[in-house]
Amino acid sequence: MDKGAEAAFDHMKSRVKKLGLNGKDKVRINRAGCFDRCSEGPLLVVYPQAIWYTFVDNDDIDEIIDSHLINGKVVERLVV
Repeated sequence: MDKGAEAAFDHMKSRVKKLGLNGKDKVRINRAGCFDRCSEGPLLVVYPQAIWYTFVDNDDIDEIIDSHLINGKVVERLVV
């Protein structure tokens, strides 16, 4: 939480909802613990592919949403 994770969570949730990606059998944004990788900063995981991402700012989050969630293309530069 000390690395801006709550603000990032709020941004992800808001953007996914704005784009109409949320709902039954669609994208779900959840909070989780540190995944035993807290030192790597905020992380997000996209399931069912189990792709782990790091991010620095909302632009990175938007790129993950646009590229991976909408177009199915992994953002290689952010994969951990």
